[in-house]
Amino acid sequence: MNYTDYTAMHVKVDDGIAWVTLANPPMNLLDAALVPELKRFVRTVRDDDRVRVIVVQSDNPDFFAAHVDMTYAFDAEGFMRLGAEDTGAPQLNPMQHLMLSIRSLPQVTIAKLRGRLRGGGNELATATDMRFAAAGQTWMSQLETRIGIIPGGGGTQLLPRLIGRSRALEAILGAGLHDTDTAEKYGWINRALPPAQLDAFVDDLARRIAALTPQQITAAKTAIDAATGGDTLEAGLAEEGHALGLVYPAPSEALDRTRRYLDAGLQTRDAELDLEGFMDRNG
Repeated sequence: MNYTDYTAMHVKVDDGIAWVTLANPPMNLLDAALVPELKRFVRTVRDDDRVRVIVVQSDNPDFFAAHVDMTYAFDAEGFMRLGAEDTGAPQLNPMQHLMLSIRSLPQVTIAKLRGRLRGGGNELATATDMRFAAAGQTWMSQLETRIGIIPGGGGTQLLPRLIGRSRALEAILGAGLHDTDTAEKYGWINRALPPAQLDAFVDDLARRIAALTPQQITAAKTAIDAATGGDTLEAGLAEEGHALGLVYPAPSEALDRTRRYLDAGLQTRDAELDLEGFMDRNG
């Protein structure tokens, strides 16, 4: 298996663990560079018998993954081209397909979180099996209602499975930024760890899981998914897609708002560090 020809991420396989480092400056935007590479990695690693655990992390301490490139608000066809190589589940859009593909991997997937993850970046993290975050240095949100749509990459399906209906409504409709204390309390993440301990904790956990047999991993994931309704995710994503159709392609007022945001500096590092404040000032 070849994991060397990526430009927006890096992959290292060691002792049964694939370390996937997002490296798409300036903020790991989920765009035409990063999304196809993530999809290609998932297609490849699924059949790699050497890999039993996948750890997704970022090379940028300020951003795990910012969100989906918001210029797709004006380019629905370009957004759909992100799924040009997708197979199966034709009713799903490219981001939904990516999240379902991650969720259905036979390997155990772990997100190691530092920095900000909003929108599609949060969906990417919630699609993994486990999430561990640097306490006080990680913030997450589903921001889509701020631009006039709803989450359309799995957020309406993945988040309620973690934090419940009422808290998911709070997160999605309120579109606020959640710190690690709140995220841990809600069940959004497994644990918030002291930043200096995060790497060692995830490394130790990944290595202990990688020492198990593939049969143990498959048996555990299958049994737990049956208990938590994981087998209904594809149908739920299809329903999310129907609901998203009510607001995307975005109505004119949402497009106008998004254009104002982009013209004012959206998707630049300085604006994204305080994206909620930026949107409040420029809305």
